[in-house]
Amino acid sequence: PGLAAAAEPATEKDGLLVDQHNMPLYTYAKDDIDNGKSVCNDKCAANWPPLKAAAGDAEDGEWTIIKRDDGSMQWAYKGSPLYTFKADSPGKATGDGKADNAWKVVKVDSD
Repeated sequence: PGLAAAAEPATEKDGLLVDQHNMPLYTYAKDDIDNGKSVCNDKCAANWPPLKAAAGDAEDGEWTIIKRDDGSMQWAYKGSPLYTFKADSPGKATGDGKADNAWKVVKVDSD
């Protein structure tokens, strides 16, 4: 068995959750987190690419996997589906607060 963190689809960098390419991760306020559903599809998903889960990935603790409308699988953290933003660059979160504050960069809890 390896380290538990190795199974997580994201890591913490400078207080933010980032994917394996150091791209900041976001949540979308309009998602239906009560039902584990992303409502960001089509053009929205082109601008805010979902953090995809691969076949064989397994849920662990606060990390869950949801099924998208297109049948693909997406990672969620604490119930919220996760996305990157196409205008970001590694380590630079420029999407925080977009769309009337619906998009929020994921900050890592210090507890």
